[in-house]
Amino acid sequence: MRIGLAADNGDWHKARLLAALRAQGAEPVLFSLADVAVVTGGGEPLRVPGFPALPDGVLLRTIAGGTFEATTMRLGVLHALAAAGVTVWNGPVAIERAVDKAATSLLIARAGLPTPDTFVVSHRAAAAEIVAREAGPGRPLVLKPLFGSQGEGLQLIARPDELPPEDAVSRVYYLQRYVARSDGLWRDYRVFVCEGRAIAGMIREGDGWITNVHRGGRPLPWAMPPRAAELAEAAAAAVGVDYTGIDLVADGAGGFLVLEVNAMPAWSGLQTVCEADIAAAVARGFLAAVRAAHRPRRVVA
Repeated sequence: MRIGLAADNGDWHKARLLAALRAQGAEPVLFSLADVAVVTGGGEPLRVPGFPALPDGVLLRTIAGGTFEATTMRLGVLHALAAAGVTVWNGPVAIERAVDKAATSLLIARAGLPTPDTFVVSHRAAAAEIVAREAGPGRPLVLKPLFGSQGEGLQLIARPDELPPEDAVSRVYYLQRYVARSDGLWRDYRVFVCEGRAIAGMIREGDGWITNVHRGGRPLPWAMPPRAAELAEAAAAAVGVDYTGIDLVADGAGGFLVLEVNAMPAWSGLQTVCEADIAAAVARGFLAAVRAAHRPRRVVA
């Protein structure tokens, strides 16, 4: 099989995935989506570094940051690969759904899954009306960047005058009800789902309300309850991701709410507190999908 690993950063994750793919008998080619070209005038126009012909499968770890135009082209490359029959994990549709928090919230709500009340509008006046109606002292809303990750850019908003101007939020206000724990701890949960199955989970605990490990949150072992695993699996199915990190928060009544679905999840913190080999699980699932999509034809004598 001709296998590519698309990754631009994160040496720890790249090394783990390369080793896991090799342990499964594949020899992956490491490349960046930023180096893929489109050249017309002869043969296949999509030129992927390291492949004289299109690969059989591409495992996507990260997409290089850049301008809106650059990101659009890189997503276009993924769409072109998938349209040509290349197995892509995670696929471009799933990536687009997951990186857009509004799309994720819409799909989670349509699936009937529990999630904090969420409001997405384009104008500051509309956002101010929502904050005036829904927030207040001790019950803020969380303002999140639509395309943000790793806890960057989060703000607690309790009053309309705390809202930033439209240009500061790229003219999209994504507001979600803040769910505080009754015990006062800053805790939420990460569940790693691969091939539709929850394979690992952890508690994330912080010294402040943002608990992402990237922002100083501490990963702690977690005996994941079945209801949390089932909710994470349902959230992954709703968004259509092959492998993902699902963020959950306790609802205060013994259940959980879906916060986010991550289509390019990191798991270095999770790996320190769980027994499952996450990179191996991703490699196994991905290669099984490639084999299923590229079964050899039976030759009839």
